[in-house]
Amino acid sequence: MESNNENNIDTSMRHVVYDRFGERDVLQVVESPVPEPNEGQVVIRVHGAGLNPIDWKTRKGLGFAARQIENSLPWTPGYDVAGEVVSVGDGVTTLAPGDRVMGMVGFPATGGGYAEYALAAGDDLAIVPEELDLVAAGGVPLAALTAWQGLFEMGKLESGQKILIHAGAGGVGHFAVQFALERGAHVIATASARNRDFLAELGVHEVIDYHTIDFADECYGLDMVLDLIGGDVGKRSLHTLGEGGVLVTIPTVTADEIISIAEEMGLRAHGMTVRPDVFHLEEIAELIEDGDVRVHVDGRFTLDQVREAHEALEGGHVRGKLVLDCR
Repeated sequence: MESNNENNIDTSMRHVVYDRFGERDVLQVVESPVPEPNEGQVVIRVHGAGLNPIDWKTRKGLGFAARQIENSLPWTPGYDVAGEVVSVGDGVTTLAPGDRVMGMVGFPATGGGYAEYALAAGDDLAIVPEELDLVAAGGVPLAALTAWQGLFEMGKLESGQKILIHAGAGGVGHFAVQFALERGAHVIATASARNRDFLAELGVHEVIDYHTIDFADECYGLDMVLDLIGGDVGKRSLHTLGEGGVLVTIPTVTADEIISIAEEMGLRAHGMTVRPDVFHLEEIAELIEDGDVRVHVDGRFTLDQVREAHEALEGGHVRGKLVLDCR
């Protein structure tokens, strides 16, 4: 193994673990040796680690990722990182120590993002634009890739189409509205009243306050719905689709039920699970670099504040992203 360790002077690192599923108090900060890269891997000095809803759901033992890790506890959560490469393994030719990178790591079974150092497959990492600080960049990969793949792979969104995006001010949502606008779609988003101005600044054409207005009464003939909430919202969204329209629902817990109802109605609906894709991530990075997409960070927490971070994450109503500052 070829390993460039001259920039990696630390031999131990702090990282978050839990040894059982449960509430926020299972989250602990411990010390372990800094990992060494295997073939095709790099070690990243993490600056920012993104916080995503899948993190608290998995911590509670819910969803498909929990089934992947239940026999591998203790486990370090976190699927999003950004930072600087400190060492590279054999076969990594496109990255070198000092490179500023971001990417999804360890999805879904390995994790490892909530740490001062993290292992990543070199092929899954994109260069971070100079305009974006590395802590904020940690909030990009999973949420932005979810939005991108949901809109363009599953939904086949095209210029001129009309789309409804639920929870448009959230982590995935605020990327999705920007990607859809950049593609030339007419964008409607549901959000609370406090996020109306935020979404208007991003360019959203219509904002529906879900507290006071029923979106099902306002929307019809849509080409696409991106459902980031699931459950009853996803089911009712089917009634807003036009002929040939499609609903893409992200929450896995209710996806099968929504798809079954769509089939009974003669409509199209798809579920999806995000995956690392460096080509998509590079396209997203280019949009950020060009100023066409911005990353909004609603809160930054240290590793020692991980329980508070999960409290905010579970509470919902986050505008944009929450990140751990792991420096």
